[in-house]
Amino acid sequence: MKVLVDSHIAVWWLDDPSRLSQRAREVIADPANEVFLSAATVWELGLKIAKGKLLMPVDFTDVLREDGFSDLPITVDHANASIHLPRHHGDPFDRLLIAQAIVDDLVLITRDAAMFEYELALLKG
Repeated sequence: MKVLVDSHIAVWWLDDPSRLSQRAREVIADPANEVFLSAATVWELGLKIAKGKLLMPVDFTDVLREDGFSDLPITVDHANASIHLPRHHGDPFDRLLIAQAIVDDLVLITRDAAMFEYELALLKG
């Protein structure tokens, strides 16, 4: 299975995996699955760290990579797809994650209820 983690899922994985559903923990931990971390998530969390709104080590991406997460860059196709999404969700970072999941045929792991308004494969985190 190829999955993309929402920002809060990445934070919970690092900070307190017990906050994740058992299924989400199993999927992320299974080496047979490909788990992606979006550049959008790194940007969003980096902004929160810089503003003091999130306490995480600045090198959190290194830890996630050590845990088997793969980088997912932002492409022009992702950006274009985000523009054409219905307006169920206003957060630009989340809209980009939704577009990436759709374009790259990934299962998005999230607990964000607004994301469940879109037509894409989701796993409750």
